[in-house]
Amino acid sequence: MYYTFLAHLMQNNEYSKFATPIKSVGRIYKEKTSSLRSPYQRDRDRIIHSTAFRRLKHKTQVFVNTAGDHYRTRITHSLEVSQIARTLGKIFKLNEDLCETLSLAHDLGHPPFAHAGEESLNECMDDFGGFDHNIQTLRIITLLERKYYNFKGLNLSIETLDGLIKHNGPVLDKFKYDKILGKKIFKKKINFLNKPSLESQISSISDDIAYNSHDLEDGLKAGLFKIEELNGIPIISDIIYKHKKKLKKKEKELVLRQIVRDIINEMVKDVIINTKKNIKYENPKNINDIYKAKIKLVNFSDKMINFDLAIKFFLKRNMYFHKTVLNKTNRGKKIIKTLFSKIKKNPKKFIKKEAFDNKSKERNICDFIAGMTDRYAINLYNSIK
Repeated sequence: MYYTFLAHLMQNNEYSKFATPIKSVGRIYKEKTSSLRSPYQRDRDRIIHSTAFRRLKHKTQVFVNTAGDHYRTRITHSLEVSQIARTLGKIFKLNEDLCETLSLAHDLGHPPFAHAGEESLNECMDDFGGFDHNIQTLRIITLLERKYYNFKGLNLSIETLDGLIKHNGPVLDKFKYDKILGKKIFKKKINFLNKPSLESQISSISDDIAYNSHDLEDGLKAGLFKIEELNGIPIISDIIYKHKKKLKKKEKELVLRQIVRDIINEMVKDVIINTKKNIKYENPKNINDIYKAKIKLVNFSDKMINFDLAIKFFLKRNMYFHKTVLNKTNRGKKIIKTLFSKIKKNPKKFIKKEAFDNKSKERNICDFIAGMTDRYAINLYNSIK
């Protein structure tokens, strides 16, 4: 019944020969297959039902979660990434469920207070292997989530693990992964040097598209900069000019939303056109050629890469380094470092016994803090400072 179900899915979806096959190569721990869901639908459902995913709703994207109800959090960002990724996956006739799964899971490892929290935790763990939110995502899905009798973690498919490991491309140096996760965690089932699947590459670039465009929207809504200040950025200036007359006649927030939609559309269209060019140039014959490709197949054009860099530079200068945001993030750094120091003196007072694994005391504390929401971290800090 299972194989009939898979054949039906593949026939109806008309998958590309470059798509990750619906029939998975398996999981780290053997499990019975489902007659109702593909392996990647099961992976997606496990992620959505995980504790780590629910916590994302109270974790900072840019603004600390307590700053307001309408700014994006990690969970809204992840949902927006998955929407873009499914669109691209459908266009290229890829495995949409895998695109969605990777997008929903890619930020599970983020600590409270966004990159400020990550920077502080990395400093606290400097002598103990460091901290990296991408590797922390892997710790969560392979070790820290406890929902099954027979194994730790979520036991996701090899294809999902591979896509999350290579969110930023092939892994040329495994040292940090081995140090934080352990050398035997993947049981030699992952080829770290291969290029990521097209689904993984789509999830990664969708992350970039969502991050830039929606941070611009949140920054504008927060009054950190004005629409007119974006005129110096190519592509955006053309979009703003198109909506210039509307700015006087329509509600400003409505015009802003349309501008952001147009930015996303421009970036998505560019990815589609350029990826088709790259595939034609590389001329892969099958999925194995995708893993061995010489170039990154899913990518922006040179023009859009420059646009992407210009947005990042603008946001860094006008948003991430804005006094209002810096004050919040600096407080977040202080909270993380204080919590680490206080908890280290008596970990068992704060961390449940069953949450400890065979790693160092410091790694267990790091896991505990990384799993906190902004609110929980603030409240705990206020109670023990």
